[in-house]
Amino acid sequence: MTGADPGLLPGAPQPADRDTDALRTRIADLLERARVRTRGLTEAVDETDLVTQHSALMSPLVWDLAHVGSQEELWLVRDVGGREPLRPEIDGLYDAFQHSRASRVELPLLGPAEARAYVAEVRDKALDTLGASPLHGRRLVDQGFAFGMIVQHEQQHDETMLATHQLRTGAPVLHAPPPAEPAAAPVAAEVLVPGGPFTMGTDTEPWALDNERPAHVVDLPAFWIDTVPVTNGAYAAFVDAGGYDDPRWWSERGWAHKNEAGLAAPQFWTRDGAGWWRRRFGVLEPVRADEPVCHVCFFEAEAYAAWVGKRLPTEAEWEKAARFDPATGRSRRFPWGDDDASPAHANLGQRHLRPAPVGAYPAGASPLGVHQLVGDVWEWTGSGWHPYPGFTVFPYPEYSQVFFGGDYRVLRGGSFGTDAAAIRGTFRNWDHPVRRQIFAGFRCARDADPAAGQQGG
Repeated sequence: MTGADPGLLPGAPQPADRDTDALRTRIADLLERARVRTRGLTEAVDETDLVTQHSALMSPLVWDLAHVGSQEELWLVRDVGGREPLRPEIDGLYDAFQHSRASRVELPLLGPAEARAYVAEVRDKALDTLGASPLHGRRLVDQGFAFGMIVQHEQQHDETMLATHQLRTGAPVLHAPPPAEPAAAPVAAEVLVPGGPFTMGTDTEPWALDNERPAHVVDLPAFWIDTVPVTNGAYAAFVDAGGYDDPRWWSERGWAHKNEAGLAAPQFWTRDGAGWWRRRFGVLEPVRADEPVCHVCFFEAEAYAAWVGKRLPTEAEWEKAARFDPATGRSRRFPWGDDDASPAHANLGQRHLRPAPVGAYPAGASPLGVHQLVGDVWEWTGSGWHPYPGFTVFPYPEYSQVFFGGDYRVLRGGSFGTDAAAIRGTFRNWDHPVRRQIFAGFRCARDADPAAGQQGG
């Protein structure tokens, strides 16, 4: 900036100051939105439910509650704020790498009242830090990165706590209106994604995490991808056709897991005569045929794709279908463009507590005409969890680096349980291929004829 804006009154904030103040306000609003959701998920149940382990796959809800406070204290109060620790004696209790989820119920955790008081005290100190931070200069705070990291972290645990609610037994405690009905389902079953290069990942998204970086060019052959996620009705046809009893459709590992785990349908489904019912947050209801299928593991998705003569898309294929704009040759932030998600674009933010029927969000379609790539259900891809070329750790190796390789599979796009602040076109999620408690579904892809054409042609 070369001088004061002549339209400003003497002593008024300079434009850079106004921008910083606007960013502080936005961060404070996002921190509060996450905390409102955390309170809703933890206050919906009594103290017995809070301290109970509802599944060996999940932590007690009270652990998640104090853990989000612990991470906020470590990064915003101690590191960014330079303040003395509030409760250093509990650091180890809420270190996810020291204790497995199954063992956390045995720890001397903070009780519900103490955990609530702790996270409230941390938030007060974090907001003090936000008010004092310049939000530029040091990489950790530049453009509010550390605060955005904590917003995303709490929202991720809010989705984890929502999955715990789905696993708990007892009367329903969570309620939300259903999503809007679609005006009309998309007509085409598949979309052709042209072959050629596109930019994957990001160097410009200020709150992108290290595994989303750096931006790099990936050249893909043409492929077809499903216009919408695979629906309950389509998946039920696979089940009813004996898909779970035929090893032809399953990988060797998938067939072994199916038999060992006794899989016979998506988790939470039960058959009633000729139809299917499901349990959703304590409510038993008919399975709606036009919703994306949810609560299937990678191996089930892989088997269905084989049954229909297709495969799961690779992670790069998924991202190209979601972000590539053939008119400009550039990659967008989201399928619909560069604007943040709104309720018209995608089913996010735990507004509806279920996937929306396919075709419900035409405003969220990609330039190529692929629908519901963001929200509704996480989508399994065929890719393992690996770093991008040129990956560097930031700000700590335990977020991404320690998980690279091994057994994990990548999921993309977020779910109805994901907040808009915690998802974008470049966001990468990962989990073990056997996981079904997460809000995961999939769509299929297949190779295109080599003569199908290239970008720009």
